[in-house]
Amino acid sequence: MPPESAALAHPVAKPADRTAARARAVRNRTLLVQGCRLLVLAAVLGLWEWFARTGVIDPFNFSMPSRIWDQIWTWTAHGTAQGSLGAQIWATLYEALYGWAIGVAAGVLLGIALGRVRFLADVFGPYVKILNAMPRIVLAPIFLIWFGLGPASKIASAVVLVFFPVFFNAFQGAREVDRNLVANARILGASDRRVTFQVVIPSATSWIFTSLHISFGFALIGAIVGEYIGATEGIGLLVANSQGTLNSAGVYAAMVILAVVALAAEGLLTLVEKRLFRWKPVQPGAER
Repeated sequence: MPPESAALAHPVAKPADRTAARARAVRNRTLLVQGCRLLVLAAVLGLWEWFARTGVIDPFNFSMPSRIWDQIWTWTAHGTAQGSLGAQIWATLYEALYGWAIGVAAGVLLGIALGRVRFLADVFGPYVKILNAMPRIVLAPIFLIWFGLGPASKIASAVVLVFFPVFFNAFQGAREVDRNLVANARILGASDRRVTFQVVIPSATSWIFTSLHISFGFALIGAIVGEYIGATEGIGLLVANSQGTLNSAGVYAAMVILAVVALAAEGLLTLVEKRLFRWKPVQPGAER
């Protein structure tokens, strides 16, 4: 076959066609992944319900999805002993958000400072390591004694759980800045302050955002633990009351509500990160 005929028989795909095909492949894979996730969830819930109804597992101790749904519906329609379900969710979310914001701010500031100033890192480094080695959950009863049953003790618990992952990521991000960028900025006459704000902090932002994804979960844990130990409202109090009355469905229902809140926060952080880091190249395999 002449070369001209071969070219006509096998036309070269246009870049637009390749882009459209790649987009379809990504969309199809996303739909496949989401469908498989739903199938796995349906299988787990279906087996759980079936095992509980047939006596394979004790429904009193393990409850069942239908009872958990009934408990959530009862709380939503008729409220809880402490008030409406929305008020309980907001109480926990308020404490977690407040503690998360304080912990992130403190972690970023101290992480950048110690990452930039080696003298401060040498002086305070051992103390940070000692505090990080402590089981921070056990501080919740101390905060309860210090700050009482109000939100302050739960916020403090959230702060100590959030601070360390954010601090270490900010510290490492400040240390991992490209030295050539810093040297070029200094050659151009940039002061230490301008190098920090215009080179170091932007370079460390991706490290910091990585810690934000897990730190909000820690903030929720801190708020829940504080409420479980002692509170006047919140989802942690719902867990404690359900446990006290041997209501396993109530415990699981509170866990489901927490999972939904955490997933919503994770989705919001991911959306913000994508908008802020549009300039970043797509990592290999990210669209597979």
